[in-house]
Amino acid sequence: MKRVAILISGGGSNMVALAQSMTGDHPARPVLVLSNDPKAGGLARARDMGLAVAAVDHKEFPSDRRGFEGELLAILEAAQPDIICFAGFMRVLGAGFVQRFEGRMLNIHPSLLPKYKGLHTHRRALDAGDTVHGCTVHEVTAALDDGPILGQARLDIGPEDTADTLAARLLPLEHALYPAVLRRFARGDRTPVLIP
Repeated sequence: MKRVAILISGGGSNMVALAQSMTGDHPARPVLVLSNDPKAGGLARARDMGLAVAAVDHKEFPSDRRGFEGELLAILEAAQPDIICFAGFMRVLGAGFVQRFEGRMLNIHPSLLPKYKGLHTHRRALDAGDTVHGCTVHEVTAALDDGPILGQARLDIGPEDTADTLAARLLPLEHALYPAVLRRFARGDRTPVLIP
């Protein structure tokens, strides 16, 4: 059984989808939900699900990324995860941290990578006149939003869509895609999942 740590910064909706999926014959189980914000709403949701939680406040390390990452690393090493899932974790981690867990980290990103790495992906898709948008689950590497793609879900952009409506419409697809990729990844299968 693979041990999964989930890193969050906010409400944790993708964390909930992942954790709820890891039951029955699933090859993995959640062992930790970790946040860079002690007030993140997802921590309370994780506690309500009976999951172990921890937080390292990045604001206590304003110019010390190495110190922040060292605290994260200590907590993660104590939990001994086989897989780390970034689920709305809004901190960029350094190459040394990433290399420590290389090949064992997943992230979900709200665009059809390699398009629109970074922030404001829904607005950027609209501004570019795209007719299709989506989300991507990929392996985490030292380059931002640049690892091997393990899954994508697509939706059509309508004429009335705004950045907010796109985000809301995309969320259910994220909640379907990420658990599907994790299940496959935990079995050692990196074949991409495509929805629809």
